[in-house]
Amino acid sequence: QVQLVESGGGLGQAGGSLKLSCAASGRSFSNYVMGWFRQAPGKEREFVAAVSWSVRVRSTYYSDSVKGRFTISRDNARNTVNLQMNSLKPEDTAVYYCAAGIMTIARMGSALQYDYWGQGTQVTVSS
Repeated sequence: QVQLVESGGGLGQAGGSLKLSCAASGRSFSNYVMGWFRQAPGKEREFVAAVSWSVRVRSTYYSDSVKGRFTISRDNARNTVNLQMNSLKPEDTAVYYCAAGIMTIARMGSALQYDYWGQGTQVTVSS
């Protein structure tokens, strides 16, 4: 079992930055792919970013909408995964969810592959 708790959401301005953190508890955190998803009102949950489990096979994957603006990172020693969000846009407004699962790198963008989810944290970007 893995429990996930997000923090760091809030109000940001267009062009500004916010950082989200996800604290994981439970065993074998380092074995899991860690991802961030988001869901805006009236829209389906969408993939944002993911980072693989292995230091040797470290791989990050981003949606086209955030590539070049957001950076995902993980600290296996502290059981945390972070999402640094720069150059924010109003369309980044959503509830952001941290997720964990075991999967191949090719499947990191699929929400169906993640077994554990946090409760979500609201990010609102004003124009």
